[in-house]
Amino acid sequence: MASIVESGWLYLLTHFNDFQLACLGSFFLHESVFFLSGLPFIYLERAGWLSKYKIQTKNNTPAAQERCITRLLLYHFAVNLPVMIASYPVFKYMGMRSSLPLPSWRIVLTQIIFYFILEDFVFYWGHRVLHTKWLYKHVHSVHHEYATPFGLTSEYAHPAEILFLGFATIVGPAITGPHLMTLWLWMVLRVLETVEAHCGYHFPWSLSNFLPLYGGADFHDYHHRLLYTKSGNYSSTFVYMDWIFGTDKGYRKLKALKVNGVETVGKQI
Repeated sequence: MASIVESGWLYLLTHFNDFQLACLGSFFLHESVFFLSGLPFIYLERAGWLSKYKIQTKNNTPAAQERCITRLLLYHFAVNLPVMIASYPVFKYMGMRSSLPLPSWRIVLTQIIFYFILEDFVFYWGHRVLHTKWLYKHVHSVHHEYATPFGLTSEYAHPAEILFLGFATIVGPAITGPHLMTLWLWMVLRVLETVEAHCGYHFPWSLSNFLPLYGGADFHDYHHRLLYTKSGNYSSTFVYMDWIFGTDKGYRKLKALKVNGVETVGKQI
């Protein structure tokens, strides 16, 4: 398996230079994973398939979905791509490389775990700040235009928020200067996680049913349903920060009520 990966990586090194791989390659990989993982949830919602697993009964209109896609493409090419290009010298200075040999799985795993821990911490506080009155009104409210989220809304946000919360994702790799392969793996995992958190469906096979402290769609959907002053559930991937600071109390009360067979409607207790 390792030889196959190395052979594939050698092919990339032979046909593309370091800048092309780090900037254009990263952008292409992000767009591919993001849209291929997010678009199916639009079709699920439109067709009404697997509706018993849908968290909210409300659906987005096709026009609203198409508006989201159009703006995403604009933001990705006008914000994400320039940021990738501008940050390339920083990552190179911090030690990022694309050359062979590839890092060992132990190094990759250690760095990925560190990135998740750091990203969760930074994202939590950045997200809480965005829920203060002024920043919510002028910046974060764009992301909350979709009270019924679907996969692609995960990256639907004000350009300032893209930069602000995007820092939480890149700060770990910027500190450690990883191999480009590790950076790509981290990017893929983060994209898949945030798309799943916004997908609007809670399946029997959802990761949150098996992985302790993992938030997932049910946890984050609660955040989108409520008023910004009462939402809580600010965490990114793992929910320990909300648990530590008590910002998931409303969500946990709602879950407890549902377990006991008590139905509540649309507001935090």
